Amino acid sequence: MAQKSESGKLVAENRKARFNYSIEEKLEAGLMLTGSEVKSLRAGKANIADAYASDEGGALYLINAHIAEYAQAGRANHDPLRHRKLLLHRRELDKLRGAIQREGMTVVPLRLYFNARGIAKVQLGIAKGKKLHDKRETEKKRDWERQKGRLMRDKG
Repeated sequence: MAQKSESGKLVAENRKARFNYSIEEKLEAGLMLTGSEVKSLRAGKANIADAYASDEGGALYLINAHIAEYAQAGRANHDPLRHRKLLLHRRELDKLRGAIQREGMTVVPLRLYFNARGIAKVQLGIAKGKKLHDKRETEKKRDWERQKGRLMRDKG
């Protein structure tokens, strides 16, 4: 699960988001975490498949992201599904808030990783939900590309 990418160590990826949403724009945000959460992330124990970002009280929070409890933390452990504050510049925060409120877009986490300096980051996508027929079209396209690859491989 935890693999090395060009930007650092990948902890979790939301592959379902690319199927359910059409991603308009991507940006990077920091996370406000506790010590036991960072230890658990370093062990690769996170899931962001059902997570999303929401505006609560003037700040953006990551909701429904599951970071497993760290076994060695004892009493000082964290709640696995707690709301985590996203750290963004004011201009980025205003842009995301505007997209959520005016345009009806959704902010979904795409990747959770450690950057080159070892700081936990989340890649957010400003997304618009796909309809059922759009999902079917995406699946048809993917199947055709796979079949075309097989045909080319067998032919050549």
